[in-house]
Amino acid sequence: MLIPPKLSLYIHFPWCVSKCPYCDFNSHELNTKSNEWPLNEEKYVSALIQDLQQDLPNVWGRTVNTIFMGGGTPSLFSATAMQTMIQQVRALLPMRPDAEVTMEVNPGSQEFDHFSGYLEAGINRLSFGIQSLDDEQLKVLKRIHNSEQARNAVLLAKTSGYSNFNLDMMFGLPDQTMKAAKDDLMQLIELEPTHISYYQLTIEANTLFAVKTPENLPDLELQHDMFLQGQEILAAHGYEQYEVSAYAKPEKQSEHNLNYWQFGDYLGIGAGAHSKITLGHNSQIQRQMKQKHPQVYLNTADSNKRIIETRKLDESTLPFEFLLNVLRLKQAFSWDKYQAVTGLPSSTMQQLFKDQVPEEWYQMNDIQLQLTPEGFLMSDEILKNFI
Repeated sequence: MLIPPKLSLYIHFPWCVSKCPYCDFNSHELNTKSNEWPLNEEKYVSALIQDLQQDLPNVWGRTVNTIFMGGGTPSLFSATAMQTMIQQVRALLPMRPDAEVTMEVNPGSQEFDHFSGYLEAGINRLSFGIQSLDDEQLKVLKRIHNSEQARNAVLLAKTSGYSNFNLDMMFGLPDQTMKAAKDDLMQLIELEPTHISYYQLTIEANTLFAVKTPENLPDLELQHDMFLQGQEILAAHGYEQYEVSAYAKPEKQSEHNLNYWQFGDYLGIGAGAHSKITLGHNSQIQRQMKQKHPQVYLNTADSNKRIIETRKLDESTLPFEFLLNVLRLKQAFSWDKYQAVTGLPSSTMQQLFKDQVPEEWYQMNDIQLQLTPEGFLMSDEILKNFI
């Protein structure tokens, strides 16, 4: 019988003021001229709690260690709505007293309530979608904020009592030079975040950028150089890289995201939310996805119709699913961990690495496996061997 790993709770808020052209998340642009605006917070929070109540049998007796509110734009919801929701979650599930509770924030000037209210509601960590502090690039990305609004939002959060927050930034933007990428990152560091997500602009299917890709994107070699430059700059300023795109000050890693990458369990509620749960009665790992369209989700949240996909992981899928997460981390993973969460012997996986992965990309012994710096950069290529 597998021992269930740590449990997290993900809560999805599917609405945005404007859909970004690079975004492939389940987010839906609000029509501010229709009855969608202002949002009926009470109705959606009620649906979230109904959804959670339906899922409780899968996690009986387990403690929630982290909560992450993503979107979409969760900060479209008021602090009062968030407080109501968190109180009801606590009434239904055991929660660690010091649980990390994160909310994503869009720095648009009118999209969030007073930060002090969010803090009082129990949200102790924020994640800002800055993306760039170059106003011209923000226009290309169709962000609804400018650089001044981004800086002001972060300053307001700090003066409201937030000492733990993440800032997102992209590189590899249209016409971006090495110097421009460096200047952008340096300006972000000046805002003194405890955590930085620094990642490359990628053109995803089913996005506006996939239909009309921006011109003059940096080539692969320049993107690679920007990535290495970012690594060097962030390390010099005390940010330790612990995942492909995640850098943190000491003891400020995102515990919620770490749980994903360490193949932990997470319960997802909300429109389009995903779950990965180790079922206690038979130790099977189950993945589920909820209805994606907000109105359909609202109409089905109290029934099994809220679930549009359920699948069980087996011996043919577990190894790849495990590696898909843990190979994003710089740290080693132990073979004991692999066997504990998959129920599979490590010998087959060890042999696959020996047969299919260049030896200069990893270091392996009977206890653990760790990618070398070169292998860390080639993790996508490694995964292709296990599809």
